[in-house]
Amino acid sequence: MKIFVSSDHAGFIKKNELIEKLEKSKKHNEIYDMGPYLLDPNDDYPLYASKVAIAVSENHGSLGVLVCKSGEGMAIAANKIKGIRAVSANNESLAKLSRQDNDSNILSLSAKELSDKEIFDIVSIWLSTPFSGLARHKRRIEEISQLEEGKML
Repeated sequence: MKIFVSSDHAGFIKKNELIEKLEKSKKHNEIYDMGPYLLDPNDDYPLYASKVAIAVSENHGSLGVLVCKSGEGMAIAANKIKGIRAVSANNESLAKLSRQDNDSNILSLSAKELSDKEIFDIVSIWLSTPFSGLARHKRRIEEISQLEEGKML
């Protein structure tokens, strides 16, 4: 599975720690660092969220992880890309539910509120949780797709 990871300046250090831990875990062999590659206070989150969101939308079955100060801004930006279901889940339970019920494909996390260990643990549970595939959840995801097409429900 391809996993695309990015941050803004506020999440830069934790993004790098996360990538290092994911690569060492040997569970996920295709980790892509989508930047930034140098710490710059002008690294705006919409740019880096869109890089991951576009990569996920173009690589069926891939997932993305974003890290910014709150986790919220990058999720909002990523959700502007068609086919993206980005969530900001700052605990393991919500991360798991977002995969099981919503088939979320991007996880956005708070660098301010979460430790490196918490980020890794949340990402690990999120990556290892499959979509349930239940009919009611598929129906709701299809309804979201209709909204993306501008169709009224």
